[in-house]
Amino acid sequence: MARARCATRLLEIITSNVLCVIMWSMALLIWSGGAAALANCPGGCSCNDDTLVVLCEESRLDVLPIALNPSIQRLIIRKNKIKTIDASLQFYTELQHLDLSQNLLVNIPPKSFSFQKKLQELHLNHNKLSSVSNATFQGLNSLTVLNLKNNFLEELTNGVFTTLPRLEELNLGQNRISRIDPNAFSGLSALRILYLDDNHLSSVPTTSFSLLGSLAELHVGLNAFSYLPDDAFAGLNRLAVLDLNGAGLSNISEDAFRDLPGLRSLNLFGNGLTAVPTEQLSSLTRLEELYLGQNDFIALEIHSFKGLKNLRLMDITGATQLERTSKGSFEDNLNLETIVLSNNKKLSIIEEGSMLGLPKLRHLSLRDNAIIALSETTFIGKELRHLDLSDNPIFCDCQLLWLRDLLNDKSNFTQIQCASPENLKDKYLRTLNADDLGCVLHDSRQQTIICIIVVACVASVATLVLVLYRYRKSMQEKLKDYKWNKGRKNLDYHKPISTEEDCILELYASPSVFFMSGGQGSVRRPPRSGGGGGGGGTLPASGFTYVGNRQPLTLNNGAPAPHLNNGSLRSLPDKGKRNGTPCRPDFKRNLDARYSRKQENGYLRPFETVLGLGRGPDRDADYAEPEYSVIAESFARDDYCSHSNTFNC
Repeated sequence: MARARCATRLLEIITSNVLCVIMWSMALLIWSGGAAALANCPGGCSCNDDTLVVLCEESRLDVLPIALNPSIQRLIIRKNKIKTIDASLQFYTELQHLDLSQNLLVNIPPKSFSFQKKLQELHLNHNKLSSVSNATFQGLNSLTVLNLKNNFLEELTNGVFTTLPRLEELNLGQNRISRIDPNAFSGLSALRILYLDDNHLSSVPTTSFSLLGSLAELHVGLNAFSYLPDDAFAGLNRLAVLDLNGAGLSNISEDAFRDLPGLRSLNLFGNGLTAVPTEQLSSLTRLEELYLGQNDFIALEIHSFKGLKNLRLMDITGATQLERTSKGSFEDNLNLETIVLSNNKKLSIIEEGSMLGLPKLRHLSLRDNAIIALSETTFIGKELRHLDLSDNPIFCDCQLLWLRDLLNDKSNFTQIQCASPENLKDKYLRTLNADDLGCVLHDSRQQTIICIIVVACVASVATLVLVLYRYRKSMQEKLKDYKWNKGRKNLDYHKPISTEEDCILELYASPSVFFMSGGQGSVRRPPRSGGGGGGGGTLPASGFTYVGNRQPLTLNNGAPAPHLNNGSLRSLPDKGKRNGTPCRPDFKRNLDARYSRKQENGYLRPFETVLGLGRGPDRDADYAEPEYSVIAESFARDDYCSHSNTFNC
């Protein structure tokens, strides 16, 4: 039995060697004659011995051809039915580019590429490979590009790529990778571009990435991360492009992008962010491109992109919840050259000044939104070269006259069709005149003049109101003076003596004191020294007494009272028809007290002097207190006549 096995094994070895000899012999024959090489080009293939390129696309090949020129440098066998890589590949030692994409490869035997020392690019994408190991790529010391996209790979084990020291680009996208060992990328010190998008990763493999110190581009979108923790990309100090498109993110830690000082492009398109991650992005001071479309935020608020001073391109496309952009949304991004706000079905409000003050803005796309109207101050820039407002429900009226003029000045701006009013529907805004847009005054000079007039009128009214408010007290006093003077003229008319209802003492000359009497007797002035004449004594039956007509009144201390002697004062009628007893009003207090009269009437001005004596308890009730009475000085009862004549001001 053992002998049989040995014989079988020996036969296999001999057969293998014979096959190798035959294959080498055929290769030598082909190489020795160019015509023979051309003659052995498989059907459906294109073989060029000048460029050393063989192209076999959709040629229905199920094995690798062995009769090709062994000096070929590019072998492209796409869209065929090859299931494995056999030993025939070892004859093509000069290969630099091998493309076996879109075949039926299920397995690659170890050391299949051990003779391809010069191979630089290997494309195995769109096959059915379920696993690879470090032995798979043994011998590919010069390989710089490895494409394994769209296979059935499920995991990356430690050291799987250690035999590829010069690899610069590795594409592992569209596989089923759910696990990456910590040292899976060990040995890839030269790797610059890594695609891991569209896999089954549930978290960022931070530890595995930390070995890729030279990485410049990382594509990890279309995974199921949901959350980015702090320092998610630690160690990737040279990263310039980070693609998180469709990564399922709904929450980003504030320091998730820390230690990415050189990041130039960030793609957060197609996630579940409900607000612009302003704080998370603010540390990316060198960021130039930002993609935020298909997220769930409602508005772009003021300073939404603070810190991004070098931003040149902003793309927010397909944000189905976005409704408005606020004034100052982009005011921190003065280097913006391109803004794309397209296909946002709820975006109807572009606030005035939203894109104002962007001196470098050249391309602005507001296509396919819900914009009805735009203000002239929304965007004005001399550098604007391209404007797209198509597919919006624009309401064409005089408010868009400025936009019509802009469209006529810029031939490369996209045409705008009116959606309303009905009479302008589907008409191009550029073709409409001012009358079509309902402009009564479309001359800018007329508008300017009207604005100036309106502003002047408003300013005049405001000034008048301020002046009236400033001098309101002075004007009130002047008005009262006018009323007082008018009342003085009315006082010059003397009513008949029989008018007993007159409770007001008239001023015949110009005194500054008014006296009034309660009227239980005729008041007498003090007798004149030296006797005789001059207004003393009892008055006639009219019941009036003239006080201070000629003889000056004096105070109890003998001092003159000139303020009581500036003219004649008339007393009230003596209603009781009784002759009073002569009395001398010896005042015990100085009558110089001054009071401010109440303001219910206009007979006295506020600055007049008012004097008076206290009212006695036995005052005749027939005489009502004057309507403008003032506070009187308080005197003892014996200061005036016993029959209680009372002087009120």
